[in-house]
Amino acid sequence: MIYLDYAATSPLRKEALAAMMPYLTENFGNADSLHACGRRAAAALQAARDEIAAVLGVRPQEVYFTSGGTEADNWAVRALSARGRLVVSPVEHTALLTPAAGAYLCGVGEDGVVSGDHVRAALQKAGGVSAVAVMAVNNETGCVQPVEELAEAAHAAGAYFFSDCVQAAASCDLKAIAAHCDLLALSAHKVGGPKGVGALVVKKGVPLAPLIAGGEQERGMRGGTSNVAGAAAFARALSLAQAERAAFVRHTSSLRDMFEQSVLSALGNKVRVDGARRAPNISHMTFSGGSAAFLNVLDLAGVACSGGAACSSHSAQPSHVLTAMGRTREEALAGVRFSFGMATTCEETAAAAKIVAEKYLQLV
Repeated sequence: MIYLDYAATSPLRKEALAAMMPYLTENFGNADSLHACGRRAAAALQAARDEIAAVLGVRPQEVYFTSGGTEADNWAVRALSARGRLVVSPVEHTALLTPAAGAYLCGVGEDGVVSGDHVRAALQKAGGVSAVAVMAVNNETGCVQPVEELAEAAHAAGAYFFSDCVQAAASCDLKAIAAHCDLLALSAHKVGGPKGVGALVVKKGVPLAPLIAGGEQERGMRGGTSNVAGAAAFARALSLAQAERAAFVRHTSSLRDMFEQSVLSALGNKVRVDGARRAPNISHMTFSGGSAAFLNVLDLAGVACSGGAACSSHSAQPSHVLTAMGRTREEALAGVRFSFGMATTCEETAAAAKIVAEKYLQLV
């Protein structure tokens, strides 16, 4: 199998596995227990919180551990919605759009980029807005949004700015992004951490209501036994991902460009590359006359990729991201996302591009 679905999930890094193993074995204590075993777990949880805070340039007490990016998005939206109306982009992950039902949708360009003008126009029309939510990197197209510009537009209107940074953690400078956000969401498994752990960062002074009642964990905001092993692994994976970001950008952008050039050379105007200002590791392509069947063909040929967000991969509905970008229903059903990681090789990339072109021509 040639795995080109790193935007869906990445393999667990050996360093992350090593970081979590002690808290799955000998140091298995509950971080809320007062005995020595519990204190060791509590110290590890705090160390993980401190490490993530340092990576992001925020205070440790501003980091709340969650079960992943979806929970973090839900928590942020619910907390902010209680304060007033939200303005959100129409290309957000469904983890944000679903709980934000009723929010005012701002515009987005045909290139998938949300501009400051889009947000300012929405703020003016919506009125009484408590927060603006725009993701840092789109999970389908890889479009990198101008977070600083968008945050400035929100703050100028007296609104908070929240950004889903789940897809940005491997390729973008999170400390620079966090400096402009009032809240942001992260997920461990996108950067080589384990599944089932993430974080919501909430800056001091931003109102936050408890997500899960009945426990003192996460400063009384999210009850439930702490996932110490997951937090430790998440912190290690995030630190390494940010430290190795320059190498990641060089490697994946080279592979992506080679892949796209090969497919475009073989198929010409039968395929288009979607989006502008894209993250280096994501290539979203729309194949003329393509369909969900193309994904099955590629899978059987040994290429693992996706039709968009993995969370929505079983849906027969057209991509809401492509639809928002002005694509027809047929076009929004014919998109394929290829995403690359540090373990992807040039040989795999070349082979995958050849398979994609050959299978498409056979299919149509």
